[in-house]
Amino acid sequence: MSPPLITLLVLLLVPAYLLGSVPFGLLLARLRGVDIREHGSRNIGATNVWRVLGPKWGTATFILDAAKGFVAVRWAQNIAANQPAPPELGEQYMAYAGMIAALACIVGHSFPIWLKFKGGKGVATSVGILVSLMPAVATGLVIGVWIAVFAISRYVSLASLCAAITLPITIGILLRLNELEGSAYLAFACAAAYLVVRRHRENIHRLFAGTESRFGTKPDSQNS
Repeated sequence: MSPPLITLLVLLLVPAYLLGSVPFGLLLARLRGVDIREHGSRNIGATNVWRVLGPKWGTATFILDAAKGFVAVRWAQNIAANQPAPPELGEQYMAYAGMIAALACIVGHSFPIWLKFKGGKGVATSVGILVSLMPAVATGLVIGVWIAVFAISRYVSLASLCAAITLPITIGILLRLNELEGSAYLAFACAAAYLVVRRHRENIHRLFAGTESRFGTKPDSQNS
């Protein structure tokens, strides 16, 4: 007998949200005696940690934030694999399970309950989710767009926005070409892109105003 849908949602959403809300940037900075929320852009993400504490700590933050997304998806799929599929989710049960947890993890990272819902922007966490959930071609293309835009512009925010928008476009093309099955993937890609774009609203305003800081300069506020 399959569990009620609401029970399954709780099993998938709560652990993923709590995992996503672990503020690795804040915790790593505190190892150096720094409250990252009082320096640079005051953001707990990898970019601000890199700027304030250097590449080693920024890279560590990025890896740990990405790992949250990867583990959240795999954990949810493991839970789902041991539960009969609710009839409401049908044949895309496993895909939905991973995507539900993925979105909860991004929300947890962006709006952690421990920090009064003031977290990072979800880029690193989304990378871990892409690796664990999306086709390799989509993941590679999204990362490639990020690298290309950043290399040309030196804007982390612009690179992240372009990469986020690339995801649903890529998934839509793969579905159209019958290289991917399941409309749930497109729904997830659109939702994930929306969350990333929404968290970059201030960066978008600064980009249009010409006041956004390039990577390597002192920011007023920035990304990740």
